[in-house]
Amino acid sequence: MELPARLRQAVDAALAGVPLADLQRASERLTQRYRGEVLDGQLHLGNEVAALAYVTARLPATYAAVRAALEHTAELTPQFRPSTLMDIGSGPGTAMWASADCWPSLDQALLLDASPSIRALGSRFSTESRVTTDWRAFDIARDTLPQTSADLVTLAYVLDELTPVVQLALIDQAWARTTGMLVVVEPGTPAGWRRILAVRDRLIEAGATLVAPCPHHAACPLLEPDWCHFSRRVARSTMHRMTKRGAVPWEDEKYIYLAASRLGADQAQARVLLPPRESSGKVELKLCCADGAARERLVTRREGEVYKRARRADWGDAL
Repeated sequence: MELPARLRQAVDAALAGVPLADLQRASERLTQRYRGEVLDGQLHLGNEVAALAYVTARLPATYAAVRAALEHTAELTPQFRPSTLMDIGSGPGTAMWASADCWPSLDQALLLDASPSIRALGSRFSTESRVTTDWRAFDIARDTLPQTSADLVTLAYVLDELTPVVQLALIDQAWARTTGMLVVVEPGTPAGWRRILAVRDRLIEAGATLVAPCPHHAACPLLEPDWCHFSRRVARSTMHRMTKRGAVPWEDEKYIYLAASRLGADQAQARVLLPPRESSGKVELKLCCADGAARERLVTRREGEVYKRARRADWGDAL
């Protein structure tokens, strides 16, 4: 997956003339903070170089994860056509670009982020989008969300910057502002999965309809050290690869997400939890099923159309 062409061109224009060594150093600091899930009150994107390093090294992967989560959501809610978005902890507008790509109906977005540097960069990028944007300063750990609602509310790669108590308080606020769909995306780590489980419990208590990835409202059937997550392959530009000191022209972004609706949704019968394993005349699938169980399913050629669907299935797909 790649960034939309207009966004990619805007990123390239912003990077023109920026020393590569500065981007590499800032990217390494960002990686250390994200991997360590540092909670020290400091902004991850506190200056212009850090913001530029983020859009170079992290934006493509976070865009791919958010776009994949929205794609899975849209498959089960064909009637959902949002026109308004509230993106909490928006960064450079990642979820806005992904949402606009997923739903052509989107025409207005409220984008909330604490970093002046990333808001300035995102506002500059958004002039290339067809969506009308309103960028506002917002500290996710301290501020109360604006008293406005949106068809679609998103929080992408945000909760890992907050304490558990603040995480759930923010989810309560986000759900109260949601008229249609709330989508939360986190890194596909065991810690990210545990945060999504806490969000899941909270939203079920609030009466939300889970859309994806869960095909049921029962307790998650996975037990540690196993955990639910998915992956999306991301194409690296030359600058992306050089900033991260990488050798290969792609990377795999692991992510986990939850989509919850106030409007109902088609229910998947199962979700593919691992890459399918195919051999001569058979496909092995690990599935999370609508009855609340996780199980292995061996599909053979003798099952005809079911076998054909299993061969087409990919990690994260609804069946």
